[in-house]
Amino acid sequence: MSTMTVRMNEQDAELVRKFAQFEGVTVSDFARTAILEKIEDSYDLQELREAIAQDSGERFSIDEILSELAS
Repeated sequence: MSTMTVRMNEQDAELVRKFAQFEGVTVSDFARTAILEKIEDSYDLQELREAIAQDSGERFSIDEILSELAS
């Protein structure tokens, strides 16, 4: 397992410590989760942009979808 160091001013560090404590997790767990969620959000945004760029505009009603699934 790797170790990473994050530098921040004392005010920000205290906020992170308090928030992690409030959430009932360690600062390390909080930071790991926040970093990975940020990466996932960025990936999801890129996927959305690609889907929008490829959108043909064709739409289906819920009834059409349910009918297709039932057959």
